[in-house]
Amino acid sequence: MTRPINHAWQLAQRPTKNIDRDTFALVEESVPELADGEYLVRNVFLSVDPTQRTWIREEPSYLPPVGIGEVMRAGAIGEVVESRHLEFPVGSFVTGLLGWQEYSLLREAVNIVPPGIPLRPMMGVFGATGITAYFGMLEVGEPKAGETVLVSGAAGATGSVAAQVAQIQGARAIGIAGSAEKCEWLVKTAGLAAAINYRTEDVEQRIGELCPEGIDVFFDNVGGATLDAGLKHLAIGARVVLCGAISTYNELDAPTPIHWYLNLVVKRARMQGFLVLDYLDRFPDAVMQLVVWDMEGKLKWRDHVLDGIERAPEALGMLFSGDNTGKLLVQVAPDPTAL
Repeated sequence: MTRPINHAWQLAQRPTKNIDRDTFALVEESVPELADGEYLVRNVFLSVDPTQRTWIREEPSYLPPVGIGEVMRAGAIGEVVESRHLEFPVGSFVTGLLGWQEYSLLREAVNIVPPGIPLRPMMGVFGATGITAYFGMLEVGEPKAGETVLVSGAAGATGSVAAQVAQIQGARAIGIAGSAEKCEWLVKTAGLAAAINYRTEDVEQRIGELCPEGIDVFFDNVGGATLDAGLKHLAIGARVVLCGAISTYNELDAPTPIHWYLNLVVKRARMQGFLVLDYLDRFPDAVMQLVVWDMEGKLKWRDHVLDGIERAPEALGMLFSGDNTGKLLVQVAPDPTAL
C-alpha cells in the first residue's frame, strides 16, 4: 500500500535578523508504517505566531531552541487518519505542537478538540491565543469596572481578545494597531472605546490624550518604544501585563531601551510577565467561557488564512510587517468541519 507523502519545513539556519528564504528548507518524505501505540494526524491548519521567532534563536526561551534540521515547532490542528493508539481513534480531531508539516506521526498524547467546535476558531479565539488573552488579562491584569485598559498589538489574535475580555469586565479598552483599517475594526466591530494608529499617530501623545487619568491595565504585546510610552502614563496601582515583545524579536543586539520604568515606583505599579502554560490545568475552563462569550455575541474575531504548506515562512514574515489581519493560519488540507 502506498504511504502518504509528507511535506515539512525544517529549520535550515538561524536568522541574524529577519527571516528569509534561507531560514527554512521544505523537505519531502514518505510517512512510515505505524507501530503499536502510534497514530497519524493529517494536519489541516498550521499556526503562525510571533513566539516562533524566539524559538529559532540560539538562546533558550521558555522552550528549547528548535534544532537545525528539525521540523519547525508550531501549533497545528488536524484529523487522525490512521491509528494504533486506543485513545486516538481514526476520525478524532486533535491539536498540539504538531509542527509545520502536512502529517504528524505521534506517540505522545495531544489535546482532543471538544465536539462541535470548528477547527478554525480552535486555532484562534478558543485556542492558545485566546486562552493567553483570557488568563493574561483576568489573572495578571485584573481589570475592574470603570478602569482604563490599554492593549498594544490590539488587532492581533491575542490582543483583540484581551481588549474585549477587559470590556466584558466593564473596563474602557483602548487599542494600538498598525493601520487605519485595523483601528476601524477595533472600534466599530470589536467595540473598543478608541484606537491609536502607531504608523500615523504619536503614540505617547495619543495615550496622554485618551487616558488623562492614566492607564490602569496595560496589556503589552509589542515592547520597545510602545511599552515605554505606556509606562509614562500609568495610573496609581496600575498593572502592566507583559505578554510579548514582537518589536524586539528581530533585535539580536541590544533591544530598544526603556526609560520610564521608574514610573512603576512612583505610581506603585506592578509589571509582570506570564506564560499561558502556567495555566495548563485550567485551559478547559477558559475555552468554555470563551465559547459562551462568543455565543452571546460579546467576542468578535477574525483570522487570516494562507493556502498551502509552501507559504508558512511567508506567513511568519507577515507578522513582523503587520500585513496580517487577525489570527494567522496556513491551511494544508480541506477542513472537514467547515460549514
